[in-house]
Order: sequence, then C-alpha cells, then structure tokens
Amino acid sequence: MTSILKKLNISTTVKWNLSPNEIENICIKEGSAKKTSLGAITIDTGKFTGRAPKDRYIVKDSLTESLVWWGNINKPFPEDNFNLLKNKIVKHLNSKEKIYARNCYACANESYKLKITVFSETAWASLFAYNMFLRVDEKANNFNNEWTIFCAPSFKSNPEIDKTRKENFAIISFKNKEIIIGGSAYTGEIKKGIFSVLNFLLPSKKNVLSMHCSANIGKENDTALFFGLSGTGKTTLSAHQNRKLIGDDEHGWDETSIFNFEGGCYAKCIDLSYEKEPDIYSAIKSGALLENICFKKNTNEVDFSSTLKTQNTRVSYPIHHIKNIAKPSIGKAPKNIFFLTADAFGVLPPVSKLDNNQAMFHFISGYTAKVAGTEDGIIEPEATFSNCFGAPFMPLHPTVYAKMLSEKIKKSNVNVWLINTGWISGPYGVGYRIKLEHTRSIIDAVLNSTLNNVSYEKERIFGLNIPLECPNVPSEILKPWKTWQNKDAYTKQAKKLAKLFNKNFEKFNNISENEILDGGPTYKS
Repeated sequence: MTSILKKLNISTTVKWNLSPNEIENICIKEGSAKKTSLGAITIDTGKFTGRAPKDRYIVKDSLTESLVWWGNINKPFPEDNFNLLKNKIVKHLNSKEKIYARNCYACANESYKLKITVFSETAWASLFAYNMFLRVDEKANNFNNEWTIFCAPSFKSNPEIDKTRKENFAIISFKNKEIIIGGSAYTGEIKKGIFSVLNFLLPSKKNVLSMHCSANIGKENDTALFFGLSGTGKTTLSAHQNRKLIGDDEHGWDETSIFNFEGGCYAKCIDLSYEKEPDIYSAIKSGALLENICFKKNTNEVDFSSTLKTQNTRVSYPIHHIKNIAKPSIGKAPKNIFFLTADAFGVLPPVSKLDNNQAMFHFISGYTAKVAGTEDGIIEPEATFSNCFGAPFMPLHPTVYAKMLSEKIKKSNVNVWLINTGWISGPYGVGYRIKLEHTRSIIDAVLNSTLNNVSYEKERIFGLNIPLECPNVPSEILKPWKTWQNKDAYTKQAKKLAKLFNKNFEKFNNISENEILDGGPTYKS
C-alpha cells in the first residue's frame, strides 16, 4: 500500500478497503447518508444525478491518436493539461484529513483481469466501488495496481486554465493508466470510466469484443445476450426465473466465453416495486447504496415513485445480493442475441429474426425512441440512435465492434433477434405498449428454439423476417400493420422511421462495407 501512495504522491491518511458495514457507519455518523427501512443507506449526489457526457474526455497521445474515433463523443484532451489537472486533484485530496481507497478489479475471466485502485474523498464512493467492481480476496497482500481512479467531487477545475468545458470533468489517460473525476459526485462516472477503458483495450489489444449488454445462461448452458438502451427492458428481460444471471450491463466475448466485467449491478429504481422487479427490490438491503431517492413523509421508507430529485434514481449492489446468478460470472459463447428497442413510432414488429448484415446494421444503429413528455420539447416520438447500444463509452469506431460481432456470430452460428418492447396499433399516445407477458413469451419461444421451426414473412419497408406464429402471443400483433386502423398511416409512419435509420447511417456510408449498408431498411427514398 505504501508503494502506491508514494508513486502517486498521496500523503494524507488513507482508509483502505473498508467493509460495507464500516462505510455505512461512517456515512451515517458524518451525516452524508441516511439509513432506509430496507436496510440500505441512501446518499445524494448533489448537482449531478447522471453522467455528463459533454464533459468526458480522452487524452490524445501516442497510444490513442490513431485508434480513437474522435468527435463529439470521444473528445480529445491535451496530455500536458491532464498531468497538471491530475496533480491538482492529488493536492486537493492531500488537503483532506482522510480519504478512502479501494482495491478491486474488472473482468471475471482471469485472462483479462484489470486491477484497479479507486481513491475517493467520500466514503460512499468506496462502497460503490466495492459493489460494482469485482472484489479482492481480503487475504491477498500482493495487489499490483494497474489502473488508478481519482474521484474528488468537491474539486472544481478552472475551465480557462485547465482546458475543460466546465468545472466538472471525467478524463481518461491510457498512457498514465489513470482516470480523474472532479466536480461531480455521480458514481456512474466511476463505473463508466472503466467500461470505456475496457472498450478500448480489449478489442484493440486482446481481440475481445466488449459489449454494453446483459447476459444470462440456461440449464443447458446456453447463453443469451440482451442489448438495449435505457427503457427497453434489458434488466427486466435478462432476469429470468429459469436462467442464471451472468451480468447486468457490461461483458466481454473472447474465443469461447462470455464474461462479466463487473461484480455488481447499478439499477434504475424509479417506480420500483417487488411485484415489478423482485430481484432488484430484494437486493436493496444492507450493503446496497441508493442514490437520490426521496422518503415517504415523516418516515425512512423509500418513495420509489418520486422524481423530486431526478428520474434517474439508482441503486448499486454486489451481484451476490441476487440469488439466481452464475458463479463465476462466465458463460459459453451465446446461442441467441436480442437487440431490444422501445419503438414509440409503433411500426416495428414485436419480434423479427435478423440476418448477419441486418445484425451489423442494427448493432451500429442502436435504435430506440423517446416518447412525448419524457423531455422538455418532445411532443411526438423522437428516434434515438446510440452506436453499438453504448456510444458514450465506445472509444473505437463503431465498425470495429460491428465487424468483431459479425465474425463471432458467424463462428458460433448465433441467432440474432430484434425485439420491439414499445408500441403497436399506433405511435405513443395513440397505440398501446406491447404487454410484458407477450414479450416474455417471445423471449421464451426463442430460448427454447420454438421460433426456429415456424414460417416467416419478410416485411416490405425494413426487410425484417417476421415469424407468423409464436406460442402465447396473439398472431395479429406479430404483423404490426394489421393492428393499425389506418393502413396508410402505418405505411407513412414506417417510411418516416426508415428514413431516420438511413439518415443516421449516412455518417458511416463512406467507411462501412456494402454488406453492412445492405442490412438497413429496404425503403431508401
């Protein structure tokens, strides 16, 4: 421990690897957290209750200059300014009476283990690191730190001097193997910082595909992957009573296996209830960390319906808080992959089977839709595209990940499915959302291979292959145009969405192979 402190010039008192119970007691005693009736503590992250993607940077240096896909997502940061800012953060941490440190690692597969030390000025950030990363054996004395995270929410940069956009920042240096986070207490910056690191290192250095997805495994050791943006059902659908959870959010795929990057889950808990999400609800107990929730009046009972502080209320907990998990968090190469979308335009079928070109196209597109009323100014469905279902965390060009996915799909003969968990019979506000029970029946029919033995029909606007029947699912909803009263209105709306797909893909046209382009909508006008 002394050697790493000396190397990083940390001179203040450091509380190393405290247990969850020790951290809970410290936070409650100092008033930075409150105990809830469920047993977990809750904290407020202040001004920032979510990530700040516009203030996330990657240092542009000899390691990253030619590999990173630079732009509005991967914003370059000067190497000299990073070093100066890092020194300021260390000085800031040294000014504290004490700080907290956590040794942990990422990647359940030992071949790719990444050893991490997280330094934080708040005790609860150390609890978050305990929950979210893989935990180090307490008896191990020889922890050889590889990557370091400095987390200092109360430190604010000077944008004019430090070259940041605002006072808050999250910056990754691959040469230094360091992440510095300042001006924001939102814990997700810690988690996503390491995810971004792995999304650079594993594909470019290890030939491992890194993925923003959940994964589970069945009794026959058949693995399934679930990709999807917020609100599409990724967490809900990967939690299955007859299948073990490998991981909730971030995974790698090497030659033979799927492995979890993390040691825990970071779940949204807005409108959470035991009836809706029994696994998540039951995981909220001592050791879990709730963020930005409200209490019911004059109680310590959580009001999960409240959005007074934010809609992005969260809870982190170690994966062992869930009973039905794979141990270790590793599975075989997948048999099925699901791309989840909540289509608020109401035109995509509840299930369609994708060929390899379509799989690459839809993977790069990463489509879902925002609905009217979710954000100020949105009065009708709005298409959202996030490359590889995780654009804010993908340093390499999207086609790098897509080509790797394509190769692995071919090698393992994987079935890929596009699942619409959104609307049919009309757009949001007119139609209705597909029932969760029907989506679950579709997922089950895929997993038990039932949909491998039915007839399919090719849809004419997106070119999607739609099964004509599925157990426990009304056949009329499988063809969404049949649920619209006005068929012309359906066609107009479908063509509108197809155009949005094509327009979004224009930025890839000059650097994507024809086979990827061929996977897009049949309608091109």
